[in-house]
Amino acid sequence: MYDDNQIHVPPSFMAVYSDARGRLTESADTVRTRYELCEDLAGHLVEQAQTLYHVQAPSEAEILRRIHAGLCTAESGVLVPEATWITTRLAELLNWPCPELVPPTPQSSEGA
Repeated sequence: MYDDNQIHVPPSFMAVYSDARGRLTESADTVRTRYELCEDLAGHLVEQAQTLYHVQAPSEAEILRRIHAGLCTAESGVLVPEATWITTRLAELLNWPCPELVPPTPQSSEGA
């Protein structure tokens, strides 16, 4: 597909919106728009993560897990697979090792 859009969506993000056969589950425009949002959010979280590291001094892994947990909430405006991608991208931007990111279980959101 050729278009005038200069945004390159990386395969790692395309996988968020692909089925088991590698076909997109959303339109290319939707995927591109969501990618831009998620990439921007990861970039904005860099300073917050660095501040948490220097102020609270928990481990890099713990900061990333906390950010991931916050992004996995309905209020964040992103889907859980997007939250995982954002946190992984944030780790890349910070040059931190990314811990295993476990999505919340359905039981943890009951009663809300």
